Amino acid sequence: MKYYIISGEASGDLHGSKLIEALKEKDKKAQIRCWGGDLMKKAGGELVKHFNELAFMGFWEVITNLGAIIRNIKFCKKNILEFDPDVIIYIDYPGFNLRISKWAKKQGFKNHFYISPQVWAWKENRVHQMKKNLDALYVILPFEKEFFEIKHQFSVEFVGHPLLDRVMLSEKNSRFLIKNKISNTKSIVALLPGSRKQEIKKMLPTFISVAERFPKFEFIIAGAPGIDPKYYDSFLKNKYIKVVHNQTHNLLTNARAALVSSGTATLETALFNVPQVVCYRSSFLSYQIAKRLVKLEFISLVNLVLKREVVKELIQNSFTTNKVCKHLDFILSDRGQKQLKMDYKTLRSILGNGGASKKTATLIHNAIK
Repeated sequence: MKYYIISGEASGDLHGSKLIEALKEKDKKAQIRCWGGDLMKKAGGELVKHFNELAFMGFWEVITNLGAIIRNIKFCKKNILEFDPDVIIYIDYPGFNLRISKWAKKQGFKNHFYISPQVWAWKENRVHQMKKNLDALYVILPFEKEFFEIKHQFSVEFVGHPLLDRVMLSEKNSRFLIKNKISNTKSIVALLPGSRKQEIKKMLPTFISVAERFPKFEFIIAGAPGIDPKYYDSFLKNKYIKVVHNQTHNLLTNARAALVSSGTATLETALFNVPQVVCYRSSFLSYQIAKRLVKLEFISLVNLVLKREVVKELIQNSFTTNKVCKHLDFILSDRGQKQLKMDYKTLRSILGNGGASKKTATLIHNAIK
């Protein structure tokens, strides 16, 4: 069978790579063409576009890059027609993917969506379009199934969260410290400033200023896939903070605490049982628009799943060095560690067991064979 997979960001590349592995295990003759990143390519996908060419964040950023987005849409349609897949699999990235799925439905292609757009947060009107154009939707958060099936009478498959599989495979080990020449005399604080340059630019300077106030701890930056290591150097300017690339999970397994840019990484950090402070800053215009459109009490997936503030969220003007230091100090304490880890235990029980990638691959393969 021929599979065409579209992902537009780092988290989608990670989940897409595991899906490709599962599809190849299920279908030995699978031909897979994809939009994604290095992980999907390594898993055996024929990479058409790297997500670095696609990742535009925020309302203003999208508007200023409309030309590139339109060119990518035209190219994608042409490439799909050339490949003529048995199924198109969309991984999150809704602005682009929902537009392609609408076109693909009219062309007679089968549309399967893995990892639902967060329409429960904003743009709920997209649900009607999804019901009309998608042949199957696979959701990874338990409250999403309730949202689609009860509120919108849209039958979906809850497959569990793919990150659970990654966590189960990870364990604390000294090889990570030795490989990266990290001393074992200090506890580690992981810095996850995001996966896009514009995110890193807004987050990292404050993270660095916080690190300077905690000399007894080792602060280490999780370098994002596809970001040139030299980009981080431009912020560090000889400050002794290490950057490790493509080793986020190993970093988290060895960390006592983390400062995390909002997104999938917040859930990832929680599943690795690392107490965290969630931080976020976008452009002024993007923030003002989002504040009026997004219907959520929290931005962190941890808090959304648990329906209460478990991890502290410092957004926009609240994201200051002093406030981050205050909350980091708490989660580094024994009391803070115990409190968050108890809440994380509840989170894991809600998210269920692993096997999301294999389950999704089986459902897709069975639907088209």
